[in-house]
Amino acid sequence: MTPLRALGTALPPVFPVGLGLMGMSEFYGASDDAQSLATLARALDLGVTLLDTADTYGLGHNESLLGRFIAQGGAQRRARAVVATKFGIVRMAGAYERRIDNSPAYIRAACEASLQRLDLEQIDLYYCHRRDPAVPIEDVVGAMANLVRAGKVKAIGLSEVNAGTLRRAHAVHPITALQSEYSLWTREPEREMLPLCRELGIAFVAYSPLGRAMLTGTLDTATLDAGDFRAHNPRFQGAAGAANARLVAQLGGLASEWGLTSAQLALAWLLHKQPHVVPIPGTRRTQRLQENTAAASVRLSADQMAAIEAVFAPGAAQGGRYAAAGWVGMETSG
Repeated sequence: MTPLRALGTALPPVFPVGLGLMGMSEFYGASDDAQSLATLARALDLGVTLLDTADTYGLGHNESLLGRFIAQGGAQRRARAVVATKFGIVRMAGAYERRIDNSPAYIRAACEASLQRLDLEQIDLYYCHRRDPAVPIEDVVGAMANLVRAGKVKAIGLSEVNAGTLRRAHAVHPITALQSEYSLWTREPEREMLPLCRELGIAFVAYSPLGRAMLTGTLDTATLDAGDFRAHNPRFQGAAGAANARLVAQLGGLASEWGLTSAQLALAWLLHKQPHVVPIPGTRRTQRLQENTAAASVRLSADQMAAIEAVFAPGAAQGGRYAAAGWVGMETSG
């Protein structure tokens, strides 16, 4: 049986690999609700319990989809799922550009709206998705703590904040999880944020652990349509994209040699490297879901870990991980 991983003290332990739902609504091309619902059902069957969404994904569609899925399974399904959602990014329909709202009044309203879309009485893990530096983090966390006291939220988290913000926030109310990008090609959190989370007893939830599918070795960047935000992401384009593709090919060679897929090797590396990290790869397809969750059973030797890191040393990936609009509200770099 695969050992579970801690997600703070307010939430039950979770399967080592969670599921990111964002792509079920937008950013990665067309999606299909029936296919997504089937994938969610299979996730629970496989033991996956951490289901990650946000109010901005599909401008509410993603939360409504998850709410429909949970409602279809009744109380038993609700008891098995650890539902994480987020507030803070405000966008217009069809636009990637955003503004950030961290005002206490907005936080309260956003929580109520998420509860309605999710059709839940309580959110398990509620994140501040992005930071507005004009609002003191003490005020942000204070408003989130009020939601905990009101019974609307069980635990709170932050996303893409720096060490100073995390320390200040944790002093106001216990932070259960920090969610930031972390993978073989985004290793910046190893410098400061991962050690700090260990020190404070905060779980680290890694989004895009497969490099937005680049690390799977199955992505043809030349075929990305205009509606796919990776078509405008520096890491997928031009000389940077070509350099990164060469690194991914080397990773694929190791995976093939060891009888794994590239995705399984990338996830297994992360799980071995960081025992307090829960990656949340996203997928709409049950085949990819099964492939990803199987990574939790992979065992890697010290020599294998070293061989992987010889390919993807810190800083090896070329190009920024977001286009200009994507950096709004982020305190981290890379």
